[in-house]
Amino acid sequence: MTSTHGHHGPGYPQQAGTGERRNGFGIAALVLGIVGALLFWTAIGGIVLGLLAVVFGVLGFRRGRRGVATNGTMAVIGAVLGALALVVSSVLLALGVAVINSDEFKDYQDCIDHANSQSDRQECARDFDREVDDR
Repeated sequence: MTSTHGHHGPGYPQQAGTGERRNGFGIAALVLGIVGALLFWTAIGGIVLGLLAVVFGVLGFRRGRRGVATNGTMAVIGAVLGALALVVSSVLLALGVAVINSDEFKDYQDCIDHANSQSDRQECARDFDREVDDR
């Protein structure tokens, strides 16, 4: 029996002189992009992880183009997922800020502050829904 350990036969090209592959940025971009896309509804998940995925994706893509990484496509996919998470999370954050700063929300908050019972709070919610629908 012959040992094939360490032997590079046909179909297994040697990579002598190419150095060690540096795929960390592409892997990080993909993982951060996926997690950011899953947590887009949170500021940390969508914005921070999305931004990090874009940065690592660009760095990983550049490594792939230089030939020091073999997962340039993975880096691009991570960057795209991160960018989508970043955009959607930013839009949700902007909408949330707009609602919180609206007159209707201030009226609702004032109503809740002066409500004495659960039924009063439910009436505040109904009034808020009506005001938003009328807008």
